[in-house]
Amino acid sequence: MLRGAKLVAFAATTDAPRAAAFYMTVLGLTLRYEDDFALSLDSDGVEVRLQKVERFDPQPFTTLGWQVPTITEVVERLLQHGVVPERYPWLEQDGMGVWQAPSGARVVWFRDPDGNLLSAAQYAAG
Repeated sequence: MLRGAKLVAFAATTDAPRAAAFYMTVLGLTLRYEDDFALSLDSDGVEVRLQKVERFDPQPFTTLGWQVPTITEVVERLLQHGVVPERYPWLEQDGMGVWQAPSGARVVWFRDPDGNLLSAAQYAAG
């Protein structure tokens, strides 16, 4: 039923200007529009809709993730903007905070200013 439908990704923010600055400046997304209810950002043709909320309790799981060609470039950019990768004691992460999954994928997790857990993953060739 939804196979050919366009996907919209959702997250929440308590501070729209701060979230817009992060998603646009740090992550490089572009603003589609803003209204009283949300910020609408473009991520390579996928709408990322940051809902404006008064209160928000971040979840411990990944809410948004991106497939990237080069994980080290992503981590370097995050660090340049003061965004520190999340570290998990039960995962073996390298010096940049990148974990290599059994599949060969390399994954880094980080948080936006509202505490949403985000990820970037470079998948193994093949």
